[in-house]
Amino acid sequence: MDEAALHDLLSGRRRDVGARLLRGALSVASGGYSAVMALRNLAYDQRWLTIYHATVPVISLGNLTTGGTGKTPIAAWLANWLLIHGCRPGLLSRGYRALADTQAGSETPGNDEKRVLDRLCPGVPHLQQRDRVSSARRLVDESDCNVLILDDGFQHRRLHRDLDLVLVDALQPWGFGRVLPRGLLRESRSGLRRASLVIMTRADQCPESDRQCLRNELGLHAKNGDCVEVAFRPHRLTGLDGSQRTLESVAGKNAGAFCGIGNPDGFRRTLSSLQVAADLRVFPDHHHYTADDLTELATMARKNSSEIVLTTLKDLVKISSAVWTGPPLFAVEIGVQFLQGEELLISRLRGIVDASRKQKG
Repeated sequence: MDEAALHDLLSGRRRDVGARLLRGALSVASGGYSAVMALRNLAYDQRWLTIYHATVPVISLGNLTTGGTGKTPIAAWLANWLLIHGCRPGLLSRGYRALADTQAGSETPGNDEKRVLDRLCPGVPHLQQRDRVSSARRLVDESDCNVLILDDGFQHRRLHRDLDLVLVDALQPWGFGRVLPRGLLRESRSGLRRASLVIMTRADQCPESDRQCLRNELGLHAKNGDCVEVAFRPHRLTGLDGSQRTLESVAGKNAGAFCGIGNPDGFRRTLSSLQVAADLRVFPDHHHYTADDLTELATMARKNSSEIVLTTLKDLVKISSAVWTGPPLFAVEIGVQFLQGEELLISRLRGIVDASRKQKG
C-alpha cells in the first residue's frame, strides 16, 4: 500500500466495508502498541531501565509522528549554529536503510539523510548505527565532539538528553489522531510533557486560526507550552553536477519533478511557490532509485519536452550523474526561516554551549 492509499485509509476517506474492517483491526493493534509504549516510558521514567549519560551535552531532535516533519533542515541548522558558536558538534542517528545506494550508481555510504547532512554541514562527523550509546562514546572519544545531536531521538530514551526538541508539523500535527498502526503517532500526545521545547514546522502553510488552535493544544500537552514556529523556504537550486542556479531561473519553465520523501505535499507546494507547473511523480519515503526508475523518469521528461527536472536534495544525493540521462537535474535546497520564538531556542542553545565548554574544553 503506497503512502497516499495509507492516508486515505487512516483518515477515514475510504469508507468501503473492507476499509472499515481493516481500521477496526488496526485499532485493536493500536491499543496493544500504545500499552507497550506507555509501559516502556514508565520504565524509563522510574529508572527501571538504565539511561546512559554522555560526558558532553546531548540535544535530541525528534517528533511524535512518523513521516516527514522537517528534521533534516533543522538538524543542519543546529549543527551549523553550534559550529559558528565555537562548538564541535557530532550527529548520531539510527540510519534507516543506511546502505550504499549501489542500485542508482552511488557508492557513498549512509542513508539519504546522512548524505544531505554531510552536504549541508560539511566537516560535522555523523555516525549511523542502531546502538546510539556506542555512537555517542565514539563521537566524543574519536572525533573530540563536545556537543551531540541525536537525530530522530525523542523515543530513544536510553541516551540522556540535555535539550529535547520535538517537531510538530502544522499541516498534520497528530497523525490522524491515533497511535500506530491505526494512525501515525509513535506515542500518545501526553509524551510531549518530556519535551524541552516544541518546534512547529511548516507554520506558514496554515491559517493563523489553525495555528492558534494548535498552540492551544500544545499548551495542554507540553510541560511549559513554549513553542517555536518555523517555515522551510527554498533558497537555491543545486545541480547533479554541483552547479547552482537561482530560484528565479526556473519560473515559467516546462519542468519535470519527482520525489521520495515523507511529505510530498510539501514539495508540491514548493514547486508551486517557484511558479513551476510540473506533474510530480511521487515515490515512497527513502526510495532507492534503480537504473530503471531513472531511465523511466528521464524518458518521461524528454517526452514532455521538460527543460529541467526538479527534485529534493534528499533524492538528489542518491543519484549518480553517470546514470542520469535526462534534462538537467536540480534539487531545490531548503533553508529554515523562523517565524516566532527564535530567541527562545537560541537561549536554550546558549546554555548547551556553556555546558559544553565546562564539560569538555
